Amino acid sequence: MDRVRIAVDCMGGDHGPSITLPACRAFLDSHPDVDLLLVGMADALAPAASWPRCTIVATTEIVAMDDPVEIALRRKKDSSMRVAISKLKATATSPALADVCVSAGNTGALMALARYLLKTLEGIDRPAIASVIPNEHGEFTTMLDLGANVDCTAEHLLQFAVMGSALVSAIDGKSEPSVGLLNIGSEVIKGSEVIKRAGDLLRSAGADGHLNYFGNVEGNDIFKGTVDVVVCDGFVGNVALKTTEGLASTMSRFIREEFTRTWWTKLAAIIAMPVLKRFRARVDPRGYNGAALLGLQGLVFKSHGSADAYSFGRALARAYDAARNRLLDQVHDRIVETLQAMPANPGDVPVRPAA
Repeated sequence: MDRVRIAVDCMGGDHGPSITLPACRAFLDSHPDVDLLLVGMADALAPAASWPRCTIVATTEIVAMDDPVEIALRRKKDSSMRVAISKLKATATSPALADVCVSAGNTGALMALARYLLKTLEGIDRPAIASVIPNEHGEFTTMLDLGANVDCTAEHLLQFAVMGSALVSAIDGKSEPSVGLLNIGSEVIKGSEVIKRAGDLLRSAGADGHLNYFGNVEGNDIFKGTVDVVVCDGFVGNVALKTTEGLASTMSRFIREEFTRTWWTKLAAIIAMPVLKRFRARVDPRGYNGAALLGLQGLVFKSHGSADAYSFGRALARAYDAARNRLLDQVHDRIVETLQAMPANPGDVPVRPAA
């Protein structure tokens, strides 16, 4: 794409414009092929009025981080989140004004509004949040869902597997990315009834050549890089993601405390500084901010609500890369191809009896 148009919900997140505006300004300076639509309260966005390649879209309402989905969907029809998402949708009188949307706002509201305004791709019941986690191989493990769907059926998990496989195939160029189902053990007899059922559906899809299904994986396999894609429901995925971020932060704090304990350790820290900087860069969760909402007829990216300017900038970068590389078209084609080749009613796949 010659130019990438990004609609930004500037009011979303824990900090709003105090974070989103500096991040947007820095992103404009480093990406001359980007046009931004800054969506939010007019007074809050006044500092950006004279920025180049930037359009202010004034709104009168904000979706709070603790707003119920019903409030965001039915009452706040002029919220910054809703208006930003709507810029991805073409109307009878005008084409879409943005290629991708980024928000750090309420996850439930973002998903509900995106699903309502953009609709899902054919064959997909629920969109899912997908992001990457660094693994031991120096690569990334893609994981979904990370919080959009708390309660999932086995069929939903199968769809997540298809979408995750399509995402990795489109972005990383892997023709047959491996897929694992997150469970409390690798044995097929373990897990809840939904997980067992999902395992049966995934094995059936793998046996028919529609997915490269590895089998059950455990939490440590995420970081080992055992598979390219890890599938789970949003409750488990969000807990795993926040645990990962917390562990990375705690490790960094422990290392800093130990290296500042005495003057000897401070001297050792100076010698080890290049290594420590590289280590911090590898484990800093801010560098991996920006999760894709897969399964929609539009590109929407979710930033952490607590993101700082650097972290929100990383979310903008991921959204930019996705739009520039036409991720939506690539994922859509892969999903359609895979789902059309699969059985019309995967629910008819028999459940393997427990041993």
